[in-house]
Amino acid sequence: MLSINTKTLQLILSSSLVFFAHSYFLTETIAQVQPAKESSQPSKPGDSTAQTTQNATTPVPATATGSSDDSNSETIRQMLRRIEILEERIRELESRQAHNVALPAVTTEATTQQDTATHVVDPPGASPANTNTAQGVTQASVATHDAHQDMPTGTPHLQIQGFADVNYRASDEKGTTNAFFLGQLDLFITSRLSEKFSVLSELILDAGQDNAFTFEVHRLLLRYSANDYFNLSAGRYHTAIGYYNTAYHHGSFFQTTANRPFLFAFESRGGILPLHNVGLSVTGRIPSAPLGLRYVAEIGNGRAARPGARPVQTAVDENNGKSFNLAIFSRPSQVPGLQTGFSVYHDRLTPPGVPPVSQTIMAGHLVYQNARTEFLNEAIVFHQAQAGRVFYIPGFYTQFSRRFDNLRPFFRYQYVNVPSDDPIYRAVGRRNGPSVGFRYDLSDFVNFKAQYERTSRRRLSALDELILQLSFTF
Repeated sequence: MLSINTKTLQLILSSSLVFFAHSYFLTETIAQVQPAKESSQPSKPGDSTAQTTQNATTPVPATATGSSDDSNSETIRQMLRRIEILEERIRELESRQAHNVALPAVTTEATTQQDTATHVVDPPGASPANTNTAQGVTQASVATHDAHQDMPTGTPHLQIQGFADVNYRASDEKGTTNAFFLGQLDLFITSRLSEKFSVLSELILDAGQDNAFTFEVHRLLLRYSANDYFNLSAGRYHTAIGYYNTAYHHGSFFQTTANRPFLFAFESRGGILPLHNVGLSVTGRIPSAPLGLRYVAEIGNGRAARPGARPVQTAVDENNGKSFNLAIFSRPSQVPGLQTGFSVYHDRLTPPGVPPVSQTIMAGHLVYQNARTEFLNEAIVFHQAQAGRVFYIPGFYTQFSRRFDNLRPFFRYQYVNVPSDDPIYRAVGRRNGPSVGFRYDLSDFVNFKAQYERTSRRRLSALDELILQLSFTF
């Protein structure tokens, strides 16, 4: 719009110059030619016009002529002054236009927690198809991000998207009260540094049980993208164990349900999987492999086993051993929306005062998603060995939903069973039960969820819980 205004002003200026010049010279020519014509006509005796003509051709006093010239000069000066003002205005608009182009802009384009992460760090669990209108809108924003280029000065700029939710929870668990509460405030940040390098980060503000907010960097990755077959990331990442952890990150806006399956609950919420890690991650396609095979290889500090320690070892590792994870998954082009795969994770845990624990986590998933249907299935088995003893922790969940316009009813059943003598997670025990509810999209960027959950527990009474949630992106 600014460039159009500049051209318009230039056209007006040119037209004004032509018009004023033409008018001025035409007036001068008429003033000089007309008296000459009148004086050349013969006057007839007794003609009443003769005297008039003679009077008209009588020389004008010098003072009158000078006054007319001064008036014309003043008009020209005023016209030139207005031209100067217009030229100055054009220069100002051109300067402002160039300034606006050069300034980096911090945007709030919708980038998904699900598909944005896939495009930037390419985890295995990214959703193969949109499951709602909001995700469709967000994928358009992802495409915008992918097309983003560095500024002419070479200085990168941030793209920021926010996710948040407001909840109400009612439970019959003893010692708890019904309450409104804020979910996580997630600031999802990306920046392209060059053709090969980019940065991804998630900054989380979270309210705890003491009503105080805590701030934590949940993801921070510098990524080098060589080609489709090799992409190296360094920093804090979401571990590629199974599907859910790399498909749905911290913003609940993209989840169908109000909360995550218990197997994939974050460490700070009592989850047992090492969902965050600090180290290196390599992802890419497997060359010449059929069925759209891809791989993820990760090495990091692993999870802490000392009581009271933060589970995610962001700065200090409690031992010299490192965890590693290998995931293989397939997205066959013949069946859009289908993804299947498995992963193997291994770490050596060193709880104080007891022998080390060799931990291996095997996970498999079968997922199908399109614009209307969602069918998620994952199973996980922990194999933990300590001093000749072996402990197994089985777990799974299955989730189904179907979209009807803006309404998406869902059903989920989940199960996890930790042995009572497990050396690491014995306090979790057995948890299983159904969840039912619906999600309703109020707009492309706001949705409402209502969920009822019943959880059976070993040697404890069943727990009934109702969760109402408004989640949104901005």
